[in-house]
Amino acid sequence: MRMETIAAISDMPVAVHPDRPRLRKRPLKALHHFRELLKDKEDTEQVFWIFEALARKSFRDEAVRFGTSEQGRAIHASEPYLPTILDDHDRLRAMPEGSVAHAYCDFMEAEGLTAAGLVAEGEKMGKPRYNDLIQWYGNRNRDTHDLLHVLTGYGRDSLGEQCVLAFTYGQDPSFAHLFIAYAGGFNLKKETGTRAPIFRAIGEAKRHGKAGPRVWEMNITELLAEPLDAARERLNIGVPRAYHEAHRILREEGRDPYDLLAKSGPSDGMESAQPA
Repeated sequence: MRMETIAAISDMPVAVHPDRPRLRKRPLKALHHFRELLKDKEDTEQVFWIFEALARKSFRDEAVRFGTSEQGRAIHASEPYLPTILDDHDRLRAMPEGSVAHAYCDFMEAEGLTAAGLVAEGEKMGKPRYNDLIQWYGNRNRDTHDLLHVLTGYGRDSLGEQCVLAFTYGQDPSFAHLFIAYAGGFNLKKETGTRAPIFRAIGEAKRHGKAGPRVWEMNITELLAEPLDAARERLNIGVPRAYHEAHRILREEGRDPYDLLAKSGPSDGMESAQPA
C-alpha cells in the first residue's frame, strides 16, 4: 500500500459514531413529505425527509463494509469530500474534451447547479452530522446525483428526475428511490393524461442501474477524466430508449417535456439523498 494512503488511514472517521441513532421506517411521514413536495417541486428538503422516513436497513452495514475495504480507504484518502472536486470547474475543464468532466460542467452550468447547493438543501433539515463512515458514504451517494444525470442521459425534466431515482434504486435498493420515482410517475400521468410510456421509462431506468456498478463507490476523479461514451460503456449504462420515446410522444401531444408540471408536480427538486 502506498505511503500516502497509509498516512491517510489515520484520518479515517470511525465506522459508526456512538451518537448516531438507528432510523426506523415511517411510511406515513414519507407520504406527508411527498405531498408537500407535490405542492412545490423545488422544495428539495422534502426529499431528504422522505429518505430518512424510508431508511434502508442494510445501508449502514454497506457503508461500513465499503469504507473499511482497501478500495474504500484509498478513495477516502483521495476524495474525502466530493463537492470540492465537483465544483472546481477550472480543474474539470482542464480534462480532455469529450470527457465526463466536460459534460458534467456543461450540464451544471446550463442548469445553474452546484454540488454545494445540494449539500445546503440537505442541511435545511437541521439534523446533526456525524463524522463516521456512514456519513461519508451517504454523502457520496447524494453528491453523485447530478453526475448520474450526465452518465445516464436523463434530463432534469419531470420524467428525467423519476428515471434517475429509478436508476439509483437499481444500484442502491432503497425503497425511497422507488417510492418517489413511481409516485412521481403516477402524478405525472394523472396531471397530464399523456399516453407517453412513463412507467416503461422508469422501469427501464431501474434495469439500467442494476446492470452496472455503484457509481459512488468508484473513484470519481478518474471517472470524470474518461471519455463520456467509454464511461457509459464500461458502466454498462444503456441508451434510455423509453425515455426518448416518451419525450417524442409528449411533443406530438403538444407538450413541453421540460415544463409538464411547472405548477403542480415533482420535477427537478427531486435530488437523491441518503439519511446519513
